[in-house]
Amino acid sequence: MDVAEATTEGTKPTAAPALPPGTLAALRGVGKSFPNGVAAVRALDLDIKAGEFLAVLGPSGCGKSTALRMLAGLIPPSQGSIMWREERAPGDLSFVFQEPTLMPWASVAGNVCLPLMLLGRDETADASRVRQTLERVGLASFTKAYPRELSGGMQMRVSIARALVTDPKLLLMDEPFAALDEITRFKLNNDLLMLWRELNKTVVFVTHSVFESVYLAQRIVVMTPRPGRIFDEIAIDASYPRDESFRTSAEYAALCRKVSQALAAAVAKGGA
Repeated sequence: MDVAEATTEGTKPTAAPALPPGTLAALRGVGKSFPNGVAAVRALDLDIKAGEFLAVLGPSGCGKSTALRMLAGLIPPSQGSIMWREERAPGDLSFVFQEPTLMPWASVAGNVCLPLMLLGRDETADASRVRQTLERVGLASFTKAYPRELSGGMQMRVSIARALVTDPKLLLMDEPFAALDEITRFKLNNDLLMLWRELNKTVVFVTHSVFESVYLAQRIVVMTPRPGRIFDEIAIDASYPRDESFRTSAEYAALCRKVSQALAAAVAKGGA
């Protein structure tokens, strides 16, 4: 199987060394510096395994979002390379931002259909796929509603549906629930895990919440303050499905304590 590599110059992907078995994508020595002289991340080495739920945890400003945007191809790395097991086709990767970023003039169905329209898909097939995707996120009865008529949690569900409608292999999520109240956030955490297990997607989820990362992920990458580097990787071996009984268990509390200690150590070490 060919491996595609995104070079630092942003040129057409070229052949690269084989990735470890089961790896969907990998960052090798990736760094990002901006024209104002700010070094956001430095020397990131990370394998993303096919089908895993990976959380990227770190303090605000540590370069988590920058790393995610480089992985998405939204910005180029300044150093290093991003490699893929296969050359990505349109729709193979989707991004959920911190805000829902919905078009206010379009209905829920219109917002979810946008990626399919941009890919030039068949309209009849599009309508069926949009309907099925909205059913998955619990919004089947809101297809004709407009964003202004929805709560913050419902708007984020629309954003997730829009990301899933192309059936991507990799779903990138940049603190999507950070602005929501705790009850809504817990519910969306549960629904996201259900979708991940049901659809067998690879998810990379950026967060600054220890509790959220432990609840969701199979593996947590802990980053230092800027310039962000990977300080530690922690496996979360708790079984799925995870529910409220896990959230209130001694196992969950112990894992949160372990990850909190790693994050504190990362912050103490700093980005130097």
